[in-house]
Amino acid sequence: MSLIRRGGSSFSQDDEPKPDLSPMIDCVFILLIFFIVTTVFQKPPGVEVDRPEASRASGLEKNSILLAVTAENKVFYGGEEIGVGGIQNVVRPQLLEDEEMPVIIQADTNAFRGVVSDVEKQCLEAGVMRNKVTLATR
Repeated sequence: MSLIRRGGSSFSQDDEPKPDLSPMIDCVFILLIFFIVTTVFQKPPGVEVDRPEASRASGLEKNSILLAVTAENKVFYGGEEIGVGGIQNVVRPQLLEDEEMPVIIQADTNAFRGVVSDVEKQCLEAGVMRNKVTLATR
């Protein structure tokens, strides 16, 4: 058994060569970056509401604007109270990115129907298509 010196370290010829893991680690990081970039992040309304029951429902779209109307008739977006007057300021910039982005209103069962109707009207005035404004249910 002979020792070979290379760069100040010694090893024997009987040692098995070890695979270089650098390319594999690079591939894993590239895949991770790809999945992070392509994932659609949905901003939750930030408050819990007791949604009404529905006889028929469809699933949520991946990329949508979620607004919440609480039992106290307060309107929230992303955990912040925006009020009915702040809806257009939230919705319009997002419609510039995707003009067909849907709006989902999560209204509490005890919220006044007039407030929920005002929220819908503000969304329509902001430029959301009529068929893209929906009410969330259980």
